[in-house]
Amino acid sequence: MAAGDLTTLDEVKAWLGLQTSTDDLLLGRLIGAASRFIAIWLGRSLAETVYDEVWDGNGGVRAPFPNNPVNAVAALSIDGVAIPAAPDCNNPGYRFDATLLLLQGYRFHRGFRNVTIRYTAGYATVPADIAQACIELTALRYRERDRIGQISKSVQGEVVSFIQKDLPDQVRAMLNPYRKVLTL
Repeated sequence: MAAGDLTTLDEVKAWLGLQTSTDDLLLGRLIGAASRFIAIWLGRSLAETVYDEVWDGNGGVRAPFPNNPVNAVAALSIDGVAIPAAPDCNNPGYRFDATLLLLQGYRFHRGFRNVTIRYTAGYATVPADIAQACIELTALRYRERDRIGQISKSVQGEVVSFIQKDLPDQVRAMLNPYRKVLTL
């Protein structure tokens, strides 16, 4: 599997029912293209990544992470003061879950670019539903290559119609829970 790919050639070939294929290079390119399309459509990176960010203080004790799921927070400072991790729910410091940073005994003082944070977010392995979405999108593009631009065709007196969407509904449904939603 190439870096950034959301599935493997073997998984796509199994879905298509191909034991062997002379189209391995083509399928590999389609996997890469489908993986990039999905990442762009989701509006986020899926791979586990370290983020160094500067935020505006909001005056509160909670702040959502712009990238998730968060796996670790390495460092946090507000107005140049290092904030430690809270050892438990009763002592000062920061706590976090997959999407939210919470302060105990501290506040995100209102300010412009006064909060610095280093954290790790993303998936160490591709979630199964995202991999399946990539498999299905790759397979669809592979099957479509013989009918590019066709909306329908007549086969033995019956009309067969083809999907004309960039993303089929079942693939969209698998990906929607992972889509990054911007909040203002």
